[in-house]
Amino acid sequence: MTLMPLMVRTLARLVTALVTQPAASFTTMLYYSHLLPRNLNLERLVRPQLLHPENYLFHFLINLLRCFW
Repeated sequence: MTLMPLMVRTLARLVTALVTQPAASFTTMLYYSHLLPRNLNLERLVRPQLLHPENYLFHFLINLLRCFW
């Protein structure tokens, strides 16, 4: 029962990031999963502030991409 508020909060953060900054969110996910080529033009879109320690679903997606691609 105590995990539900954590998951709702992290889901809200993920959806908010994807809706308000879709390009920066996807670029940040690809950058930290090592799928984005190291290019200065693309690195400008990377937002390290999206990697908040409590943003569990964002970290989960990054690790999922890192493992399977």
